[in-house]
Amino acid sequence: MKVAIAGAGKVGRFLAEDLAENGHEVQLLDSNEDLVAVLPPIEGVRYVTADACEVSSLKAARFDEMDVVVATTGDDEDNLVISQLAKQEFAVPRVLARVNHPKNHWLFNEMWGVDVAVSTPQLLAALVEEAVSVGMLVRLLQFDGGHTRLMEVTLDADSPVIGTEFGAVVLPRGAAVVALVREGHVVVPRSDSPLDVGDEVVLLVSAQCADDEIRSVLLQGS
Repeated sequence: MKVAIAGAGKVGRFLAEDLAENGHEVQLLDSNEDLVAVLPPIEGVRYVTADACEVSSLKAARFDEMDVVVATTGDDEDNLVISQLAKQEFAVPRVLARVNHPKNHWLFNEMWGVDVAVSTPQLLAALVEEAVSVGMLVRLLQFDGGHTRLMEVTLDADSPVIGTEFGAVVLPRGAAVVALVREGHVVVPRSDSPLDVGDEVVLLVSAQCADDEIRSVLLQGS
C-alpha cells in the first residue's frame, strides 16, 4: 500500500516508521527543509521537502498514486486543506486527518475530503467512558465523514436482553454487532448463545440509526 503522510513531527514520524515496518511504501512530507535535512533515515520511508497545501507539490509527490493520505500537521487549517486537495484533486481513496483542537472536529467531514478524523482528546474521553460506564452507550470512533460510528455498550443487570439468545436480538436498521467481548476476550457468539451481564457489545452504526434506537433495545431497562 502506498501511503503519504503530511507533517514530519513526532506523530508523522512514528506513523511513517510503523507503517514502513509493516511493509507499506511510505513517503513523509514536510515544508521545513531544515527539519527534513536532519531526520534520521527510516528504511522504507522516503522524505520529501514540500508544502502539502500546494497542488504543485502534491503533483510532484505523485499523490495520484497514493492509496492513503494522512494529514498529521499541528495546524488544523493545514490538515483540512491537505485532506481536501488529496480527495478532490487527486481522488485518493482514503484520507485521514489529525484534529488538534477538539472544537474543530465538526469541520473534519466529507466536505473537506476527510474519511476519518482522529482527535486524541475525544479518543481518550471515549476510552475513559468505556472503562467506567456499564449500562451506557459509548461512542468510540467516528469515520466515513461522520456517517458511520463505532459504539460500545457493556450490558448491566437491568438490560432487557440479558438471558436472550444472541440470534434473537433485533437491532434497529443501520446497526450491526461486529464483536462481543466477554471476560476480556473477543468471542464469536452462536445464535443460541445467551447474553450475560458484563458482556461488551461493539456495534457498527450508520447515520440512519439514532443512538436512542440502540438504547431502546439494549438499555431500555437501565
